Amino acid sequence: MATTTSYAFPTNGALPSSSSSNSNSARHINARDGHIAPGEIAIGVVIGRASEYFDFFVYAMASVLVFPSVFFPFKDALQGTLYSFVIFAFAFLARPFGTIAFMAIQKRFSRELKLMLALLLLGASTAGIAFLPTYESLGVASIILLSLLRIGQGVALGGSWDGLPSLLALSAPQHRRGWYAMLGQLGAPVGFIVAGGLFSYLTYALSAEDFLSWGWRYPFFVAFAINVVALFARLRLVSTAEYSRLLDERELEPTNVVEMTRTQGRNLLIGALAALASYALFHLVTVFPLSWISLYSLRSISEFLVMQMIGAALAAVGVVISGLVADRVGRRTTLGTLACLIAVFSGFVPMLMNGGELGQNIFLILGFILLGLSYGQAAGAVTANFPAKYRYTGAALTSDLAWLVGAGFAPLVALGLSAHFGLAYVSIYLLSGAVCSLAALSLNRALEIRD
Repeated sequence: MATTTSYAFPTNGALPSSSSSNSNSARHINARDGHIAPGEIAIGVVIGRASEYFDFFVYAMASVLVFPSVFFPFKDALQGTLYSFVIFAFAFLARPFGTIAFMAIQKRFSRELKLMLALLLLGASTAGIAFLPTYESLGVASIILLSLLRIGQGVALGGSWDGLPSLLALSAPQHRRGWYAMLGQLGAPVGFIVAGGLFSYLTYALSAEDFLSWGWRYPFFVAFAINVVALFARLRLVSTAEYSRLLDERELEPTNVVEMTRTQGRNLLIGALAALASYALFHLVTVFPLSWISLYSLRSISEFLVMQMIGAALAAVGVVISGLVADRVGRRTTLGTLACLIAVFSGFVPMLMNGGELGQNIFLILGFILLGLSYGQAAGAVTANFPAKYRYTGAALTSDLAWLVGAGFAPLVALGLSAHFGLAYVSIYLLSGAVCSLAALSLNRALEIRD
């Protein structure tokens, strides 16, 4: 990995605007000579993704532990949690629209301005949740405001696409692409561990009354601060002239969404479904079990979060191992094998979740390990299918659609099915994701052979 190179900001801190053709002024905000190595790009990817995932998990945990009581006190615990998960899904619905809107901003102005506005919107939406009045003080308007801020988070996440993962995939050595692909995915377990640690401490140290009154707001303030740090860390790289040159050389620029959908619809669909098993498992070991335990178990929430954090640490190890395995056997083979293992794992969900603390702990450990191994290679496994001119926008929309189809409604569906029909239906849901992944990977392989 390359050594870190220093960057110099202009003394006035201004971000100059630029035309859509070259964005020359903005590109030289941190202009420097020299080569940007894949290692430097990887650092930018890890920082950006870790901050986004921390935001993600702070909201997800609050959706289980806080929002049902604070915003839906007029419903029982189950219904309140289901309503909370409906609003949780709004961000995934809004994300593709954010991608399209901010791509237009990038074409009109610059990628630096796009990234800055997107992360400011993300930070403002997250901090805004921390200041929200409760249902008791504001009524239905508090739920509307929560929904709007959640949509703001989704739009911002779509707009925060900086092209770094695609650039990393194209800049990495051919025999190390699996290794570099997994680096950005490390942001998920890191974000979960930090968010889980905060909520675990707060639920342990505070009374239930204090936690629901003011304690839950603290992680959202922390998320805002982390976003500010991540913004400048990413701008230091994105705004360099060398970064712009690398994007231009690889034609990583926004393209017309309508044209891309018409000509690349097949690749978008395959890309969204190829890692569906991993995305479905993502919420079934993070958000869903937390909701199940809070509703149907006497286990300490704080202790259960610690157990999940241990699982997330094992997932991080799995992510790293996935890079080594993928470089040896191929990324798509790795994804296909893990989809089969996830299909097998799905059959044990009811037995483990109903197996007391030991069974639940085994579920978490095995689930997180499988998640790390599969999610480590889930990003952009088939985006190489896109021609160069479509890859920047195609990779962003593929990610948006994968999250929407595979994960956006997973907590809502899993909790609703298990509460009304039993945990066996969670197995069927996870199995369906694995089957879709295998079908998409097989179709992709067949089309490659035919082409």
